[in-house]
Amino acid sequence: MRARRKERPLTVHHLNQLLLVCSLVLLVAVAAVRISSRSGLPSLLLYLGIGVAMGQDGIGDVHFDNAELTQVIGYAALVVILAEGGLGTKWKEVRPALPAAAVLSTVGVAVSVGVTAAGAHYLVGLDWRAALIIGAVVSSTDAAAVFSVLRKVPLPSRITGVLEAESGFNDAPVVILVVAFSTAGPVDDWYVLLGTIALELAIGAAIGIAVGWLGAYGLRHVALPASGLYPIAVMAIAVAAYAAGAMAHGSGFLAVYLASMVLGNARLPHWPATRGFAEGLGWLAQIGMFVLLGLLVTPHELLDDTWHAIVIGLVLTMVARPLEVVLSLVPFRMPWQEKALLSWAGLRGAVPIILATIPMVNGAEDSQRIFNIVFVLVVVYTLVQGPTLPWLAKLLRIGGSSEAADLGIESAPLERLRGHLLSVAIPEGSRMHGVEVAELRLPQGAAVTLIVREGESFVPLPTTVLRRGDELLVVATDPVRDAAEKRLRAVGHGGKLASWLGTDGEKHQS
Repeated sequence: MRARRKERPLTVHHLNQLLLVCSLVLLVAVAAVRISSRSGLPSLLLYLGIGVAMGQDGIGDVHFDNAELTQVIGYAALVVILAEGGLGTKWKEVRPALPAAAVLSTVGVAVSVGVTAAGAHYLVGLDWRAALIIGAVVSSTDAAAVFSVLRKVPLPSRITGVLEAESGFNDAPVVILVVAFSTAGPVDDWYVLLGTIALELAIGAAIGIAVGWLGAYGLRHVALPASGLYPIAVMAIAVAAYAAGAMAHGSGFLAVYLASMVLGNARLPHWPATRGFAEGLGWLAQIGMFVLLGLLVTPHELLDDTWHAIVIGLVLTMVARPLEVVLSLVPFRMPWQEKALLSWAGLRGAVPIILATIPMVNGAEDSQRIFNIVFVLVVVYTLVQGPTLPWLAKLLRIGGSSEAADLGIESAPLERLRGHLLSVAIPEGSRMHGVEVAELRLPQGAAVTLIVREGESFVPLPTTVLRRGDELLVVATDPVRDAAEKRLRAVGHGGKLASWLGTDGEKHQS
């Protein structure tokens, strides 16, 4: 009789090893963000590469095949990513694009599913159920996969608005279709699916807007004891919208996106900190999700389905997506150049790969083959389409308006300027009260650029007198950052007569 292997208990040493591995993976992934921004490649390819390298056939040789766990983690990551996307969506840019995005997310999805499924059935030889699953899975666009490239191309707000809103809206109907096609037994009639999609979208939209409005109202009228609680509260409200929508048999994904959009346009307290916190969580969710998806795939099994993925991808990108855009945008007056760019910009990213785990979890026939085809399709066509988007926009002569674009302002440190942005609040009891700006005697390379006083902001003169309650924005270059902070602390404690960089500045807070 075979003896049972004695399980080794998890020790602190094992935990330390796990934390070390996770930290190294995150550091490599952060470096991949830098490489992505310089090369123009969507970062998802680099994250997937990290997962593949760690997994089977890779240097890590980690065997991972739990599709159900991947799906659960993927859903959780999608909630965070949609929340971050909604918080960053500007209502004034998206509002004109909402009708077009709504049609693309419903009628357009139906067109894309039908055309892609027909190509998968007749050209590749998949049975109709598997073909419909693939058609539904790859019909969801992913803005996170294209905006890393679009950041370098100043496009009109109506195009970016359509792409952004479409990516937030079309996840909901696609999830419903994939689940319906992956479930054992006969597929519901088209009118039943249409009614289900309409009902779930309506429930999700209503709950998302309601939760977002109530959350924004509460955060504006309830003072939390610490500013660091506001980012946590905002993300908690967004996640609650998803949970409420899903429990009410509505679209949780649409609910979290709309709730986040309402919160993001509500002028909440401590918004810069909240936005930075959400961006950090969004990056963490993307990194973890893509690395896990890379672990799930077995590279040597992809070879048999590579050509099938390329053929289906050709049908999707050259026939289904353009037809989807043309038919959906018939009621809207849009130049053909913009329709062409929208057709090429419909990249597939994390969502299709995660949705491809649904038939695996449900035990659908050819589910592993479906996952392999979707994985290869996403990688190959993102690699082809992503870097060519700037070239296509230039060829079509599509660029941003003559108005100044929104600046990408970084919080400290200011990497591009090789400096730091210091925010200084003058509290009661500070001896900086009554000091003129010139009397701060900041080192060369540092300057007070803005003062906020009683809700009003202005650029100070050298003779401007500082007052208690003022908030100062000080820009300092890297070499003098520490010296500038020490000088500010010294003046806050000792006033205008404080010794240059004295020890009082190091010991006391201003």
